[in-house]
Amino acid sequence: MHDIRAIRETPEAFDAALARRGLAPMSADVLDIDAARRAAIAQSETEKAAQNAASKQVGAAKAKGDEAEFERLRALVAQTKTELARLDEVARAKDAELAALLATIPNLPLADVPQGADESDNVELRRWGTPREFDFAPKEHFEIAGITRDMDFALAAKLSGSRFVVLRGAVARLHRALAQFMTDLHVDQHGLTEVNSPVLVRDEAMFGTGQLPKFAEDSYQTTNGWWLIPTSEVTLTNFAAGEMLDGAALPLRFCSHTLCFRSEAGSAGRDTTGMLRQHQFEKVEMVSITAPEDSLAEHDRMTRCAESVLEALELPYRTIVLCTGDMGFGAQKTHDIEVWLPGQDAYREISSVSTCGDFQARRMNGRFRREGGKPEFVHTLNGSGVAVGRCLIAVLENGQTADGGVALPAALHPYLGGKTRITPEGALA
Repeated sequence: MHDIRAIRETPEAFDAALARRGLAPMSADVLDIDAARRAAIAQSETEKAAQNAASKQVGAAKAKGDEAEFERLRALVAQTKTELARLDEVARAKDAELAALLATIPNLPLADVPQGADESDNVELRRWGTPREFDFAPKEHFEIAGITRDMDFALAAKLSGSRFVVLRGAVARLHRALAQFMTDLHVDQHGLTEVNSPVLVRDEAMFGTGQLPKFAEDSYQTTNGWWLIPTSEVTLTNFAAGEMLDGAALPLRFCSHTLCFRSEAGSAGRDTTGMLRQHQFEKVEMVSITAPEDSLAEHDRMTRCAESVLEALELPYRTIVLCTGDMGFGAQKTHDIEVWLPGQDAYREISSVSTCGDFQARRMNGRFRREGGKPEFVHTLNGSGVAVGRCLIAVLENGQTADGGVALPAALHPYLGGKTRITPEGALA
């Protein structure tokens, strides 16, 4: 949500920032509604003053026995009461109209975000690791001999439809090991607080992080009104909703391993084979809640936390900064981390780390107070640390061997009972 006072003071800057996202100017529409709302409030205050004055005079007229004046003033009070009700309704309607419009306007990009229209204009920041040279043609994850039996898309389709998978045996254990490894890394080495939170949330939580109202079709809603979370960013960030946090306690740093659910409404025909794009998947999410002056440094720190997962697993990656045309709705700035997938001969996104400034905090009224200071909105940040299914894909494709087995990263061996590979027959050994 945007600060209406900032739009009033610098409408040109607001429109210029929207233009960087490829959007038409909106300040005039916003300020027209705001002006009508403020005019109704001002007129209401004038009418209330007149009503109060007339109310005082009613008693005086009655005491004097001036019946005509008494009736005139009483009628005036009644008329003013009716007008006040009308003006209050106008103000409420305009307030709701303004809030509804502001709720659909995306966050404004920071000045150092590269200008661009789409993903082709994103800017690479760095690379880590060298993609492995194979002496055979590397396969995609679902084609590897030791994996195909226990990565069952046909059974999942029978149970649930397309874009689901059933994992069994060694593949299921490897998937679980990855989630445990990531969570342990973030808690033990990065100092994040582990959280186990609901995956069903109310409308207010989805609104607070920006999924509602604009992106309802991308999420699943139950028949009794709960939403299945698309990411635990929703739950973790909303810890600040309606709160007045102690400034001395910031930053708050959380991580959570949860199921996530997305309808993928806009991705028909994309990544239809394999595990890359699923309706149900698991992710280890990181969320930070900070003071405004700390959010940019925190953004870089969170990016390094996500990168360290891939480095520990010996997975080559590159980090890019998204251009203005490719950023998400709530982000001021986003770093995407793309892992190398030899089966696709391409880097693919495995983590997205964003700073949202006070955009989400304003939507959910999340504030803090410094010692002796006035309330301020917190800044919120979120990032994948990382997507478990996509990390599984990367481990399988980068570790595949010519015989159809998979050599597993050393960091995972303790989570697999000392096992170091998946055999061509699909067993851990």
